[in-house]
Amino acid sequence: MGQRQSVATTFTGVVKERIGASLAGVDADLARRYPGDPGTRQPVHTVYVPADVFAADTVRFWGDQALASLDEHAPDASSLAAVLGLSEGLAVPVYERVRGKLLREPVEDLRIDFEDGYGPRSDAEEDAAAGRAAGLVAAMCGGGGGAGSAAPPFVGIRMKCLEAAVRERGIRTLDIFLTGLMEAGGLPAGLMLTLPKVSYAEQVAAMAELVGEFEKARGLEPGRIRFEIQIETTQAVLGADGRATVARMIDAGAGRVGSLHYGTFDYSASCGVGAAYQALDHPVADHAKAVMQVAAAGTGVRLSDGATNVLPVGSAAQVHEAWRLHFGLVRRSLARAYYQGWDMHPGHLPTRYAAVYAFYREGLGSAAARLDAYVNRAGGDMLDEPATARALSGYLLRGMDCGAVDEGEVTALTGLGREGLEGLAGR
Repeated sequence: MGQRQSVATTFTGVVKERIGASLAGVDADLARRYPGDPGTRQPVHTVYVPADVFAADTVRFWGDQALASLDEHAPDASSLAAVLGLSEGLAVPVYERVRGKLLREPVEDLRIDFEDGYGPRSDAEEDAAAGRAAGLVAAMCGGGGGAGSAAPPFVGIRMKCLEAAVRERGIRTLDIFLTGLMEAGGLPAGLMLTLPKVSYAEQVAAMAELVGEFEKARGLEPGRIRFEIQIETTQAVLGADGRATVARMIDAGAGRVGSLHYGTFDYSASCGVGAAYQALDHPVADHAKAVMQVAAAGTGVRLSDGATNVLPVGSAAQVHEAWRLHFGLVRRSLARAYYQGWDMHPGHLPTRYAAVYAFYREGLGSAAARLDAYVNRAGGDMLDEPATARALSGYLLRGMDCGAVDEGEVTALTGLGREGLEGLAGR
C-alpha cells in the first residue's frame, strides 16, 4: 500500500527534458498572455455622465431618479413582474433587492465623459472641467464629499481618443485628472480609464506608455494604472491586412488592458447600419462581440456590452415598453456571457438590476445543486467537468458580488463559502 507500481516505459529522462526545454518558451508565453480571471469584482454596468454635469451628488441623483420612476410606474413587486414577465417566485425577492440596491449603491461604475457626451470645448474650459472632476472624485472616494456624495465602487474618466485631431487634448485631460488625484491624496482603488475609438494596436501601446510614464514620474508601482478599450470602429475588429485586431490590441497593452467595451452606435454606424436599426442585438453587434469574446478569453480582460438609446420616459405605456426592451437586451447579454453593459439614463437602472438579479436568482438552485454534486461526487443528471465547475462557481460569485444572492444562501445550498467558491473558480 502506498508504493508506486512498477510499469514498463520507453521514453528516457533525456527525451522528456528535451521536450520540456523545447516548450519552455510556449509555457512562459501561455502564462503571460493567458493568466485567467483576475478574481476581482466586475461591475454590472457603466454609467456615463458628461463632465460638465458631473457633480458630487450625481450617484445619489441617479438613484433617486430611478426610485421615483419605479414608484410611479411599478410601485410594487406584482406591477413590476407584470411589466417584465417575472415569475411569481422571483417577483418579490427581485423587487426588494432592486429597491435596496437603488438606495444603497445605485451606480456600480461611473465614467465622467470628456468625449462624445462632452464634445469639443475650449482648452480652458476642458482644463477646468478635468481639474474639477479630479477634485470631486478625490473627495467622494476619500469620504469628504459631503452629503449624497458616496463614491461608486469604480469611477474614472473617458478621455478623447488618440487620433491626431484630438490627441493632445485627450492626453492633457488625462494628465490633469490623474495629477489632480495624486495631489489630492492618491489614485482611488476603483480607478477606471476609458480609451475610445481605438483602431490600431499602436494606439493601445501609446496609452500604455502614457500611463507608464505617469507611474514612473509619480513613484507608483508599475502596472498600477489600467484602462479599458472601446471597440467602436471596424478597424478594431478587422484590420486592413484581413486579420482580427482585438487580440493584438490586448497584447499591445502589455498587461494594462482591463476590459473591452462595445460601442453600439459608433460601431453600427461605421458598418453602415441605419440609425433605426442600430442595436445591441443587430448581427454586426453580435459579430463584433463574438470576436471580442474569443480574443479576451483567458487573458483576464473582461467584456462589456454597449447600451440602448431607447429611454424610459413619457407615458406609463412608453416607460413600460422601454423597460421591457432594456430588460430583454440585458438578459440576452447575460446569457451570452457579457456581464456588463452601459446605462444611459436613470430610468434604466431598475431594469438593469431586475434583469441581473432575475438572471442569478432563477439559476441559483440549479447551479448550486450541480456544484454540490461535483464537489461531493454525488452523481445526478449532469456529468460536469472542472471547467464547468469553474463556470458554476464564477456564476455564483458574480451573483454575490452584485447583490443578487447572499453568501449565506449559497453556503446553505453548496456547503461552500466565498473562499471555497473562489478556489473552484480559479481565482
